[in-house]
Amino acid sequence: MHKPFLDPLDLTFPQYLVMLELYTSAPRSVGDLGNALGMDTGTITPLLKRLDTCGMVTRMRDPEDERRVLVDLTPAAHSIKDEVWSISGKIKSACQMSEDEIIALRDTLHDFAHPAKI
Repeated sequence: MHKPFLDPLDLTFPQYLVMLELYTSAPRSVGDLGNALGMDTGTITPLLKRLDTCGMVTRMRDPEDERRVLVDLTPAAHSIKDEVWSISGKIKSACQMSEDEIIALRDTLHDFAHPAKI
């Protein structure tokens, strides 16, 4: 459902998730972003490289710890912030579900993705 809203912004769904995380707090380390999104370094690094190439983020070494790479938003990313933030509301409208139904669905999907250990 996200694709029609993301295509005009030239963002994929995983890139959209990264942007949402960075809008809440930036700059962030690659490791912190990966942990927040449940992505390992091998998944998030190419994603960040593509966002860097298209001018949405910058990546630079942390001056306090050269082992860490910090990711920050560019002016281009800030210019589409309102559009990116509005996508979740558009999805909610398209789903025609109540807030309680959306929460129940989210919880069910979370439980499905993270089954209890037996």
